[in-house]
Amino acid sequence: MAEDSELWDMICDGPFVPMKAIREGTRTIPKIRKEYNDADRKAFEKNFKAKKILVCGIGPDEYNRISACESAKKIWEALQTAYEGTTQKLTIDELIENLKTYEMKRNKDLERREPKKEKNLILKAANNDSSSDESDMEYLT
Repeated sequence: MAEDSELWDMICDGPFVPMKAIREGTRTIPKIRKEYNDADRKAFEKNFKAKKILVCGIGPDEYNRISACESAKKIWEALQTAYEGTTQKLTIDELIENLKTYEMKRNKDLERREPKKEKNLILKAANNDSSSDESDMEYLT
């Protein structure tokens, strides 16, 4: 149960970054991997375990959405945004403008993807030569 709580903390708070003090403890900077002790490694590995748990519970569409995320917290935020939306409150006018912009972009994308159809023109040809009774129509492209 304690490990589950620690993993959830990792998802909510972000990854653990081992730090070291420099200049008499007035400033801290992240440690490099060679400087990690066993406690740092265990805490650092919890982010990987939390990421693995989140990734194992999603499908291919969601995986494409979160594949670039580096931490469990970023994965969780991406999934929250995808399924719950954002906390941003838009006015009706802003929402309408966003939808118009989206629709214009979508229509341009569809136009680019679809090949342009050839238009055929059919003309009725008048044949004054009575020796040929084959066709009254001539096709032009």
